[in-house]
Amino acid sequence: MSLYRRKDSPYWWVKLSPIRGESGPLQVSTGTAEKRKAAEFHDRLKVERWEQDKLGAKPRRTWEEAVLKFLGETTHKRTHSRDKSILRWLDSVLGGKYLDEIDRTLIDHIKSSRAKIATQSTANRYLAVIRTVLRKACHEWEWVDRVPKVSLFREKDGRIRSLSPCEFSKLHSELPPHLADMALFSVATGLRQANVSQLEWTQVNLDLNHAIIPPEKHKNGRPHPVPLNEAALEVLKRKAGEHPTHVFTFRGKPVTQVSTKAWRDALKRAGIDNFRWHDLRHTFATWHRQAGTPTHELQRLGGWKTLSMVERYAHVAPEGLQIAASRLDNALRSYAMATLEEKGNRP
Repeated sequence: MSLYRRKDSPYWWVKLSPIRGESGPLQVSTGTAEKRKAAEFHDRLKVERWEQDKLGAKPRRTWEEAVLKFLGETTHKRTHSRDKSILRWLDSVLGGKYLDEIDRTLIDHIKSSRAKIATQSTANRYLAVIRTVLRKACHEWEWVDRVPKVSLFREKDGRIRSLSPCEFSKLHSELPPHLADMALFSVATGLRQANVSQLEWTQVNLDLNHAIIPPEKHKNGRPHPVPLNEAALEVLKRKAGEHPTHVFTFRGKPVTQVSTKAWRDALKRAGIDNFRWHDLRHTFATWHRQAGTPTHELQRLGGWKTLSMVERYAHVAPEGLQIAASRLDNALRSYAMATLEEKGNRP
């Protein structure tokens, strides 16, 4: 039995001869300081490795192995740092587990425990990471034959708050010049706060009247072309020459914060409550819908990944469906006239 102790570890360790496909012996911690439990771990591991070597059985993979492979393959993701933070927390629950030990009961436990200490929306982000890692382990890496179903909490539609043109005019007049330009540009383009504050001149083409947000800086991970209307162009022309790299600056440096005291004070002076910077994007979408912009065009203008995200704004312009409803008028007019004549001929 190849059990031994190490000076730098309180646990027993196992050393086993290499099997087919391995270049050297396997050395792994048993995770226990009790020799009896360590011996059980050794015997179980030895049997598993014999089955892998002689019978071609799949090696049992751990959650930690899957996490390391997942993080190595997703360094390009915009949410990479957030995923690492989530996975650090999950290690307290899933660490030391084999992938085939992660079942629906364990996932439901994680689901309920996260919902108790945070919102259901936050719990869903944790569940989504678990689901992604397990699906990769099954469908891409072929480490396991099946994975449990991970069901998320059903979330309510996102908050929508927008300003009327009159309200925006009041707010714009109360903002300091650098925030006023950024707010106007936001409503004119629908860009998210980070894409406005981090906008660089290399992303802007004033000759072609467009800008482009590269995929690594856009939320949906795709390049986002932005046609520039007159309002957006006027803002850019005012900012030209102020800074060599960034469009929006304050006191010679790129803007890093927008929800500042100056922003809050301007809202208060304008008499506007319950309004965040991101709501300027909602304002952009609401005004477009009220102006009759079709859903598929608004999706492209705002860079939404799915139509369902844009359909949240359908209720703000119900009159836009009036034209569609009227298309049946000609076909139904004869029935309406016939009904009137029939009523007129009745005794």
